Amino acid sequence: MTTAPPTIPSIDRLLRDAAIVCVLPVYGHAPVVAALRTAAAALRAQGLAGQDEHAVRTGLITRALAALTQSLAPSLIGVFNLTGTVLHTNLGRATLAERAVAAVCRVAAQPTNLEYHLGSGTRGDRDVHVEHWLTRLTGAEAATVVNNNAAAVMLVLNTFAHRREVLVSRGELVEIGGSFRIPDVMSVAGARLREVGTTNRTHLRDYAEALHARTGLILKIHPSNYRIEGFTAEVPAASLATLGRAQGVPLVVDLGSGTLLDLAPFGLPHEETVQETLAHGADLVTFSGDKLLGGPQAGLIVGRAPLIAALKKNAMTRALRVDKLTLAALEATLSLYADPMRARAHIPTLRLLTRPTAEIAALSARLLAPVANALRDLAEVSVMACASQIGSGALPVDLLPSAGLSLRPHPASGAVGQLAARLRGLPRPVLGRIHQGAVMLDLRCLEDEGAFLAQLNELAKPA
Repeated sequence: MTTAPPTIPSIDRLLRDAAIVCVLPVYGHAPVVAALRTAAAALRAQGLAGQDEHAVRTGLITRALAALTQSLAPSLIGVFNLTGTVLHTNLGRATLAERAVAAVCRVAAQPTNLEYHLGSGTRGDRDVHVEHWLTRLTGAEAATVVNNNAAAVMLVLNTFAHRREVLVSRGELVEIGGSFRIPDVMSVAGARLREVGTTNRTHLRDYAEALHARTGLILKIHPSNYRIEGFTAEVPAASLATLGRAQGVPLVVDLGSGTLLDLAPFGLPHEETVQETLAHGADLVTFSGDKLLGGPQAGLIVGRAPLIAALKKNAMTRALRVDKLTLAALEATLSLYADPMRARAHIPTLRLLTRPTAEIAALSARLLAPVANALRDLAEVSVMACASQIGSGALPVDLLPSAGLSLRPHPASGAVGQLAARLRGLPRPVLGRIHQGAVMLDLRCLEDEGAFLAQLNELAKPA
């Protein structure tokens, strides 16, 4: 007599199983039911021959729980950035200071006075939470904030040069990451580009000859991710400011990265600060919050009060505004700049960019033995000297002396790409760069060495 094949338990019965009951509060009734039904359908499709009732039940629940775990796992996760690029756009650029993280958590969990004036009991202006810091730190008359620097440039162009001309040096018509081109931004903003000078040399007379009644503004753009060297000339902001004011045309300087600190005393090349640019006569300055500033993604606009007021009246401002989480992080970050030495110590971007090479080299030597032991079946590990870069268009050709580890795969363990994939597959992915047949791990940005080492035993497991 043949034995009848086992049947799949009903969803109602499965929902009473102890393994399912304990996860219902975690995932919710509807997702659990959906996962059970999907798992049941898959079991029916593959057949139940050779299984008993207990095996069917256990297999179905195991499959459903695995699917729930996978489907609800966060897509955005932390990684170890050992690429050598401190402000890596693909990895989220600046990491926030602890004070900024705490500020975000505080305002995220409760209602806030985002646009509410507690003194008068009336509607307020959300910029007030950061404007006082921006004016204090830069010397500007007023300030406003939008969601990134591209938005800041677009808002300025649309406000002051809609259907008017904007004078820009040909050498400053840049394209940055993601095919973001200045001429395209101008077109979207409704402004008309008027190129002046040549790619490598632009003079004050080029701007003067191009000025006329339809000129909306003069725009000076930071070269961002490239540099022209050799037979070159550009017009200083101070000269452009004088020319513009004589004709009633504002000068707008897009600094891109935008730093509030002179980094030269810390061993980095000098990058013009926002304060210096305003002192040179710029009417408006735009810059990023998540680059050299070391804060959240934001586009900051500082300058003359009447111009900032005009920007706030533009209907586009509402579409580009930032939320309470960004403002909380930005306020906390800016407050650290009240003491430059404290800013350097507590803002991760500044701390990592100014990290002493000797400290990084010592870290490399300390990690050599445990990393070599963890990768003994996969790669030969050695200490290396290397060079980091700032990233995100800041000081594009300047490199910072650094140190790290070189992981060269054993011939029998697979190609270098496979080793890099194994590192990316760790619970907290480790991202380096491949160079000359080895995975290079620049340790400039590694501060949590304990967490880094704790997961390396995962590499011993079969791929």
